Amino acid sequence: MATESTDALISRFAGPGAAYYTRQFERLGQAPGWRASFNPVVALVGPAWFAARGLWGWFLTFLLLEGFALVQVAIGVFGDRGREQRERAESILRTLGSRRQQIEEAIASNSPSLDALRRAAASLEGAHADALRQAEAASQSGLTLVVLGLVMLLACRVLQAVVANSALERRFIAWRSDPSLPHGLSALRTLLGAALLIGVVGLTGLRFARPDLWVWLADFPTDRGIRVGMGDGIKAWFEWAKRVGEGFFGGITTAVRTLLDGLETIFVGTPWPVVIAVVALLAWLTGGARVAIFSVAALAYLGLFGFWQKAMTTISLLGAAAMVAIALGIPLGIYCARRPRVFAAVRPILDFMQSMPSFVYLIPVVAFFGAGKPAAIMATLIFGSPPVVRMTVLGLQQVPEAVREAALAFGASPRYMLFKVELPLAAPTIMAGVNQTILLCLAMVVVASLIGAKGLGEDVLEALQYASEGQGILAGLAILCCALILDRIVQGQRRK
Repeated sequence: MATESTDALISRFAGPGAAYYTRQFERLGQAPGWRASFNPVVALVGPAWFAARGLWGWFLTFLLLEGFALVQVAIGVFGDRGREQRERAESILRTLGSRRQQIEEAIASNSPSLDALRRAAASLEGAHADALRQAEAASQSGLTLVVLGLVMLLACRVLQAVVANSALERRFIAWRSDPSLPHGLSALRTLLGAALLIGVVGLTGLRFARPDLWVWLADFPTDRGIRVGMGDGIKAWFEWAKRVGEGFFGGITTAVRTLLDGLETIFVGTPWPVVIAVVALLAWLTGGARVAIFSVAALAYLGLFGFWQKAMTTISLLGAAAMVAIALGIPLGIYCARRPRVFAAVRPILDFMQSMPSFVYLIPVVAFFGAGKPAAIMATLIFGSPPVVRMTVLGLQQVPEAVREAALAFGASPRYMLFKVELPLAAPTIMAGVNQTILLCLAMVVVASLIGAKGLGEDVLEALQYASEGQGILAGLAILCCALILDRIVQGQRRK
């Protein structure tokens, strides 16, 4: 009865050809692991079979492989492989004609540049001949491309025929647990797969084989006025926002500058032996003797190579941005962990903040806060905040529900639950987020040197501008030392 029930399930799942798939599934399921099987129908119809069966992942994979093979065939049969080289040869020939005319004028005027012009003409003649040879060789490579494409197509079809039954058998096992999965043969899926196959292969083949036939396949049809108009609109909005929120942005700038001045007084104004002693003690308390020795060695590198003051300025910028990011990020993460709907609204904003290239942050920040250190801190704050928020939410979500229930059973209040149960258990994950935020802030502080932030990033920027490799490497190592000191201290606290 069990065998009949399984056969009936296979018949309902597979549809046409159920007897064949019953035998194949029985053979594939006899031993663990993957067993070879060959489906001749798949070898004939290709990716369309996977589309008809609802195996869209396999369909996309083999669509790309077959499309690449067929494009090679199309280029080999219809493509003009030597067109670019012939165009280059024609361009060289036009330049050569101009040089020959100059030679004739130089001969008539007995100019001293005659020899140089003749050498240039001889060089152009060699380049012209070389371009023609390359064009001829490229034109004769069409047969090679056709053979290569056909071999790839044959290999792709054999591979599809080999994996088809195994892929369908795995889908059958999943379907038995979830009957809502696609099963059987579907005419709609077959037509959709065939349309995708024809469209993708056809358009791609035309694009590469005959690029001059339909130019719009290479260049997206657009109107430059759309971008210009949108850019003008965004600029007008920025100007309106700056005018309306002048007091708000000015208050933020003042607060950030006050915090930064205090940190610079601590790090830059404090005698260097005191800073080294405090950092060494902190490293020893959090990470042990090895971390303390490494921190002292890194600080000694900063001092010996003349980076001390700029390194302290960089750490001040980093500290200001990281303190604000952590002070705002952890409470926001706690609130989002308690309010899933709020986190669902905040998550796209975090995705946007993490996905936006770091240089792009500088544009709106400079527009609202101007150039200088406050703008650099704001850009760093925005760029470095998402990790601590995400990791705080993740850490609180990973607290076992049984622990919460036990604490509630013993009469724990919400405040006690948060500070004595959830946060201690989530602390390692939260500290990982703090570590990532600090390192991202350090990376952004370097980028922010483009808008007037002082520190080690300024040395790296100057080294890039003046191609000073040695100074750039030394400044980069100084930044690395700052990053490693902070990372080791935070990691040591995280392990504790």
